[in-house]
Amino acid sequence: MTNRYNRHIILSEIGPEGQDKLSKARVLVVGAGGLGCPVLQYLTAAGIGTIGIIDFDTVELSNLQRQVLFGDSSLGANKATAAKKRLEDLNGDIKINAYPEALTYQNALELFNQYDIIVDGSDNFETRYLVNDACIITNKPLVFGAIYKFEGQVSVFNYQNGPSYRCLFPNPPQKDAVPNCSEIGVLGVLPGIIGSMQANEVIKLILGIGTVLSGKLLCYNSLTNQTSTLKINRNDTVINEVLNTQANFKGRVLNINCETDELVSIQKIINKEHIQIIDVREIHEQPKVDELPVASMPLSSLQNNLALLNNNKEKYFFCQSGVRSKKAVDFLKEEGITNCYSIQEGAMEIKNYLEQYKEQIQDFRFR
Repeated sequence: MTNRYNRHIILSEIGPEGQDKLSKARVLVVGAGGLGCPVLQYLTAAGIGTIGIIDFDTVELSNLQRQVLFGDSSLGANKATAAKKRLEDLNGDIKINAYPEALTYQNALELFNQYDIIVDGSDNFETRYLVNDACIITNKPLVFGAIYKFEGQVSVFNYQNGPSYRCLFPNPPQKDAVPNCSEIGVLGVLPGIIGSMQANEVIKLILGIGTVLSGKLLCYNSLTNQTSTLKINRNDTVINEVLNTQANFKGRVLNINCETDELVSIQKIINKEHIQIIDVREIHEQPKVDELPVASMPLSSLQNNLALLNNNKEKYFFCQSGVRSKKAVDFLKEEGITNCYSIQEGAMEIKNYLEQYKEQIQDFRFR
């Protein structure tokens, strides 16, 4: 054990006592995606005694550009389970708990109470606010990270009566108002940088060294290498509002990737007749599906091309991840156009699937 952590132990600020603190710490990481992967790698290597990983998602090919715990052999596997397998090879001396399920209002409080520190590696606002509120109720420090294209943010919330995430952003943005990385893209190394900063904050919290990013939001731009720090003040009103929801906290519902009558899988429609499959991405976006009999109608020009839609056919829309296709369906419903559905897979999966069955499929263009 001494050899494994020698470079920590010879640091006067850590020493054997500090390494012992790390070995006794319990850290839960919410999400094993772009941010969660580097956080998990460095906390595992540092010898955090117990690490929890909760993620309901599975590994996809498009994840491998930035989610460095996974490889081709992980495709299709649950992320929490696949991460646990990789991390146990990295450090077999610690305990790793995998929770291959979604974080919900029903399980968050019980799960958070089992850990000392919570790390937020989620990729949607609904989970982000759930994590924040559960940390307030269970009185757990929250190490926050977020990424957008070429920029990232890091902070520590709910630490020693410091501010919470809601003190910075009291309410979530309107649904689908802010695109995620599957819609707008992200530089592959960015989550590695931001996730490493999150791991650094976790280690500082456990050891009680350095200056913790409590009451501060660190903003990083990977194109310019500039950083800036914004001050965050505690807002007792919003924190008390969260505490007052504790009684009915478990009764609330989290809707992530929820199935609806308007959300379908490409596999369920491929053999249907008299349908249109429509790509609502912009013309420049990849992967191209021009060589396949699929119609193109960018969301930005949808309103001007309604005449191309066939009222006698079921219409299935897709985009990079499902956000814009859902917007297209909602818009068309308002216009009184029926039989419209959003395909839940992203463009890459749809293209691969259509190519696999291109000999059997029909022409899904505007006809």
